[in-house]
Amino acid sequence: MLLTPANGGRAIVSEDLRAGDIVLSATHGINSLGIRILTVSPVSHAALYLGDDRIIEAVGSGVRTRSTAEFMADEATIVAFRHPGMTDAHTEAMRAFAQAQNGKKYNITGIVLQAPFTLQRQSCELPLVPGVLRDACIRGIAAIQLGAARNDRFFCSQLVLEAYRAANLPLTDASALLISPADLLHMREGDVPSVQIKQALQYVGHLKGGYLETDVAAAVQPTP
Repeated sequence: MLLTPANGGRAIVSEDLRAGDIVLSATHGINSLGIRILTVSPVSHAALYLGDDRIIEAVGSGVRTRSTAEFMADEATIVAFRHPGMTDAHTEAMRAFAQAQNGKKYNITGIVLQAPFTLQRQSCELPLVPGVLRDACIRGIAAIQLGAARNDRFFCSQLVLEAYRAANLPLTDASALLISPADLLHMREGDVPSVQIKQALQYVGHLKGGYLETDVAAAVQPTP
């Protein structure tokens, strides 16, 4: 269950964010709901806080930077996570990389391939599958289905992963093409990530709302 301000989580404001924080979110829209049902997750989008009240994200129109207030106005649920090893040097490198991608095209091919990959990878994520085998299984399917990453366009979680990698603070050795917002959520402390990670992310708090993972699971159950 995802912590929310209603069940033991923490409500925060934009001033509580630090540069480099990972911001996961969801809307009430049909696209967001479809992604959340497919990945059985309360989040469907990932963005990166740059500091100075600016957030960078990859959306259908491409990579864009906008104010935190604009971002918050469009999202129904927003939760922030932080890498505990972030330093000023990491922050500057991450910001430089992210801003250099501003205006680049959205990785439509990568996101289209995510749908069948997400379904096939579920066979690797059975409860009794050890972590090392699960990681190898998912990477193997990804190598076949997702191909090689391009460096001139991004989807949302891919942009976040590549920004961390450019800052010499990789979240995982796995390809950014196979990481979804749901995967980023499961990199939090106390959770079980699908792929092996370098460092668990710390929960910072909720900027807005909060879905429960059980609510998403209920949405995929057949109606009696």
